[in-house]
Amino acid sequence: MKVGILPSTARRALSRCSTGVRLDERRRFMAWMGLMAERSISIPIVDSTPVSGVIHVPRTRAKRSGVAVVLGHGAGNDMNAPLVVDVAGRLAARGHTVLRFNFVYKELGRRAPDRQPLLEKAFEAAIERMLEDRPERLVIGGKSMGGRIASLLAARGVRADGLLFLGYPLHPAGKRAPLRDAHLPAIPAPLLFLQGTRDPLCDLALLRPVLKRLGQRASLHVIEGGDHSLDLLKSAGRTRESVLGEIDLAIDGWLKARVLAQRQKAP
Repeated sequence: MKVGILPSTARRALSRCSTGVRLDERRRFMAWMGLMAERSISIPIVDSTPVSGVIHVPRTRAKRSGVAVVLGHGAGNDMNAPLVVDVAGRLAARGHTVLRFNFVYKELGRRAPDRQPLLEKAFEAAIERMLEDRPERLVIGGKSMGGRIASLLAARGVRADGLLFLGYPLHPAGKRAPLRDAHLPAIPAPLLFLQGTRDPLCDLALLRPVLKRLGQRASLHVIEGGDHSLDLLKSAGRTRESVLGEIDLAIDGWLKARVLAQRQKAP
């Protein structure tokens, strides 16, 4: 049963879960509905603290797409950020395996992010753990900072068959410079940017020329009225469930058209 075609009673219940109960209860509800299965893991990091991770898997092996996705969280949250959890669960329901994980500073309960080398080391460790399952295609990315760290790794040659950005932080909040785009042309893989029109860290007028320079590798899906977490104002007249459904369809369609299609073209 896919998220987009739940019976009406289940849709209403899931909508209540999305707004009125704790995150862990919403995850248990989704698992109970058969939409996803998940297991907790520990990811070792050389010369550092191991970090927690959660792997979301499709219900049956026959439904697995062969795509594995590794998602890093944003600077101000951890792997249990609602957007990261919701995206992971929905992609698993569509046949894709997803790993979300903590960076070291969040594992230790700290507020300030680690320095870039340790952020990259933690992300590489998560990638290595996912590659143990031998996926056919590997997509890396995440929310804000997590997506940016993934892009830095891909730019220096770490394996990535696709990059997924849930709100790319193109520039500091409220500032038009400096742009964090210099490394993006070095990434050979397809890139999907999901961006809101109210995002203070990514002015679309600045992003579009960057994507134009990247050419056909780059795809953009705009969430009208979305902020940096792709949340909408109540005045927008849309439910969170409908926005998540739009995000889910955009990512799944891109994975099939741009990432899995590479497998079909391979000799």
